[in-house]
Order: sequence, then C-alpha cells, then structure tokens
Amino acid sequence: MDKQEKQVSNRIVSKQPRRTLYQLFFKRFLDIVLSLLAIIILSPIFLLIWVLHKIFIGGGRTVFIQYRPGLNGKIFKIYKFRSMTNKKDAEGNLLPDIDRITTFGKILRKLSLDELPQLFNILKGDMSVVGPRPRMLKDVVFYDQAALLTYRVRPGLTGLDQVSNGREESSWEDTFAIDEKYASKVTFWRDLWIVLKTPFVIFKGSKNGAETGKKGLYGNYLLRTGKITKLQYQERMQLAEELSKPNAVLKQPLEIEIPQSVDSAA
Repeated sequence: MDKQEKQVSNRIVSKQPRRTLYQLFFKRFLDIVLSLLAIIILSPIFLLIWVLHKIFIGGGRTVFIQYRPGLNGKIFKIYKFRSMTNKKDAEGNLLPDIDRITTFGKILRKLSLDELPQLFNILKGDMSVVGPRPRMLKDVVFYDQAALLTYRVRPGLTGLDQVSNGREESSWEDTFAIDEKYASKVTFWRDLWIVLKTPFVIFKGSKNGAETGKKGLYGNYLLRTGKITKLQYQERMQLAEELSKPNAVLKQPLEIEIPQSVDSAA
C-alpha cells in the first residue's frame, strides 16, 4: 500500500459512524421476522413463478446464483429468479443477453419479482431488508476505498438510492454518495420510509440510465470516460473472475480493505 492509499485508509477508519440502538439490537431481529413472514405469505407467488418459469423460459434451474460482496466484503451467494434462457450458439457459448431475455423475464425484472428469492438471503443474514444494493463483483473490484464504505452495513433488498433516484437512474457517483449517506447513520424511521416508498418506485418503472453514465458495468464507465487504462480494466476484470470461482470465493473475503463493521449483530 503506497502513502496515498494509507492516507485514504486512515481517513476511512476515522469516519466510523456511531451505531444507533436500532442498528445494534433491532434491525437484524426485524429482518428475520419480516423475511420469514414474507416467505410464508408469498409462497403461492413463488409457486406460480416456478410454474410459469417452466412454461415460458424452459429447462434449467428456476433460481440461479451469483456471487456478491456483503458485510465487511465477505462474498455470499445471492439468489434470483432466472429471467433468461440458456440458448447457446453453434460453438456452445451462451448467446448475448438480449437474445436470451424473454417477455416473461422482462416482466419479472420490471416488477422486481426476480429479486424475491433474496428473502432467503435476508433470513440467512447475508442481506437486510434495507441497505445499499449488493453490486456485482465486476463492479466492486473497481471501487475505491470511499465507495467501499457502504460495506460497513449489510446490503439490502431495497435501499435509499433506489427510492431517491429511481431504479438505475442515478450516476455512479451519486449512488456512492447516497449509499454512504445511508451507511453513515442507519435509523428505523429512514428504513420505514424506504420500505413504504419502494412499491411506488417499482410500479413507476425506470429509465435505462444512459444519460447519467450508469448504463452497464462500473468498469466500462471508468474505461469509457478515461478514468482507468485498458490494462487496469483487464487486471480488475481478471480479479473479478477469480473471485467468482466457487472454491476461491467461499474460502476468503474480497482481497480489498474494508473498514471495521458497524453492523455485527447476529
């Protein structure tokens, strides 16, 4: 670590926020209760989606797994309903996403129904009902230490960024600032406001983010705007690929420095 990186790291450690009583003792309890109730109440929806998935998307698993960084950078398996087919080209490679997405899959995504399996992530303790969204490893490997501050808290099914700016509409810089604002002080009333506002955001829909620079992966944005070199891009994408290997991921957290947790309740 060079001198500049040490200075940044020291500033991050010094910015540790004071934990609220809600965050220390009640948030995790509410996560367990609410996710368990939601799973029970929505079980008919889970079953309906499974049946429709088999009809409109076809073979393969209904739920797929991705690896995402969570609290303190620990990588976990996130669950989502699969919205694309497994169609491949003549050489056995998966076709581009645009050729595999189905109408049913688009509906799942538009209504955020593809996110419902993450209720089990909340129940397990990987996630919270409310928190910064868990980003893809291909995004997070490009984060600087300031952006990594958000991993002092558990990622959430919904979050302040989504209800503040709509789904995928804010720029990357705005997202980092909003996620840090949430992580700096977690309160019951803010979480309640976010939960109540989330349905309105879902049904309102979203733009594609092209005007704000958030379209696609964060690394692509950095490369496109000249903030990193092609070599740096390739090195970080290689790191993301290595972290996505099951044996490597499950044995160690991200090899990036994460500030000490402020959400360590069981």
